[in-house]
Amino acid sequence: MNAQVAVIAPIALPLATMAVLLFAWKSIATQRVIGLIGSALLTVSAAVLLWLVDRNEFIVLQVGNWPAPFGITLVADRLSSIMVMLAGLMGFAVSVYSLVSIDESRVSYGFYPLMQLLLMGVCGAFLTGDLFNLYVWFEVMLIASFVLLTLGGERGQLEGAIKYVTLNLISSAVFLAAIGVIYAATGTLNMADLALKLRSFPDEGIVSVLAMLFLIAFGTKAAVFPLFFWLPASYHTPPVAVSAIFAGLLTKVGVYSLIRAFTLLFVTDLEFTHDLLLLIAGLTMVTGVLGAMAQSEIRRILSFHIVSQIGYMLMGLALFTPLALAGSIFYIIHHIVVKTNLFLIGGIVERRFGSGQLKDVGGLYRSAPMLATLFFLSAMSLAGVPPLSGFFAKLTLIQGGLEAEGYAIVAVALVVSLLTLFSMTKIWAEVFWKPAPDDQATTARVANYSTSERLSLFSPILLLATITIGIGVLAGPVMDVSIATAKQLLDQDAYIEAVLPDHRLTDSHPSPIVPVAEAANSAEQSLEPHELRPRPRGVTSQ
Repeated sequence: MNAQVAVIAPIALPLATMAVLLFAWKSIATQRVIGLIGSALLTVSAAVLLWLVDRNEFIVLQVGNWPAPFGITLVADRLSSIMVMLAGLMGFAVSVYSLVSIDESRVSYGFYPLMQLLLMGVCGAFLTGDLFNLYVWFEVMLIASFVLLTLGGERGQLEGAIKYVTLNLISSAVFLAAIGVIYAATGTLNMADLALKLRSFPDEGIVSVLAMLFLIAFGTKAAVFPLFFWLPASYHTPPVAVSAIFAGLLTKVGVYSLIRAFTLLFVTDLEFTHDLLLLIAGLTMVTGVLGAMAQSEIRRILSFHIVSQIGYMLMGLALFTPLALAGSIFYIIHHIVVKTNLFLIGGIVERRFGSGQLKDVGGLYRSAPMLATLFFLSAMSLAGVPPLSGFFAKLTLIQGGLEAEGYAIVAVALVVSLLTLFSMTKIWAEVFWKPAPDDQATTARVANYSTSERLSLFSPILLLATITIGIGVLAGPVMDVSIATAKQLLDQDAYIEAVLPDHRLTDSHPSPIVPVAEAANSAEQSLEPHELRPRPRGVTSQ
């Protein structure tokens, strides 16, 4: 496959699948098959892209042959290709699960086209090379996710969707305002061009304001403290297949955007921006896990855990060393797989008992030992128990924290890990160990599972659990990939050179709100050799 075709395929394939699905609108069975094939093709194209990026470091596509920063730029580097690969894989797993878990009425109202629209928005956000198109992809995701949340029209869904869409619209408004200000200040929205111009921007105050606006916008999408309330209020309301794909991917788009912005754009005042990120990371961990401990419904517990785990992902970004950032990337890979799987398992529990309340379930260790084993593996991985994937992800973050002398955040991470283990064992004890509230009813539901239902519900869970074990067994190679990705993120010059090979011409344009003399001086300074070194945690700029 041509490299430039490979970079646009993860966007074009869901779009093409969605178009084909519209022609098959009246056939439920055909929509299910097309949705599954489309997700499988997306996974294959994402795997090809990841392979090509591993060989070439960067793949850049200037859409319509308009050179950056004037045209639309798509950029695939290690981080974006890993995220696209995970998006394709989770889309495929959830598509298999949805074959029997999504009822015909939701399919007839467009479940599969909306799923493809969501995947297109997610992949577009990972691959775009400019801020305005990132905003556009966020809106595509918001439209698709809002309709998926409300599909079915149940009261709980509508309540959750209103909270979800309200906070996300506020976030989008902040994002759009930030785009307007940064364009007025620099005259560009291309990320590589912005990185070049912000290096020597004469007014640090404006850069700091811009950093805070983007932190609010992306932080809301990522559900960080104190902007996370929309997530646990909405993720337990839609069908499980919808919750699972949301849990795996949506907040990670926000985390990806934070990583991209605070490793490429806002890196001139680390003592302010990244110390604030570190504080937010700690508070996000603590509030999320405390919220999970207070809940008594499976999907609500798992939703608060998403919030808590986002804090770990921010921790590596905030510490801003190669090892810590590699820990964040390892953690994202592990968390997307494990969290999607836990929601899918929770869906089977709800399907058996007709409820996700812990007081209404029990006894599954005896009646469903395979399900119990799969849950145990995923839950222990989330808690960071060795030798599963979560252990190596947390170990890397802890090592990164100690190396950077961030002892306080390391202590918080360790305590939150223990509390996560406690809350996961609460689910384990209530759902699997305690006696079933109604053994006869449970047995009847299990007996009624057909072979196709078992295959559709259990095969994606088995696949994701195998990947979780595989990440633990192959922790060394996964760590090598994470470290290579972190080093690439910290090498801003390589990104700029890949997108703007002739940047000596483009960065000479003066900023509209900066005096011409200052802008000329800034452009001259920006052409000088520049090296940004990761910051040891205990060292201050003097």
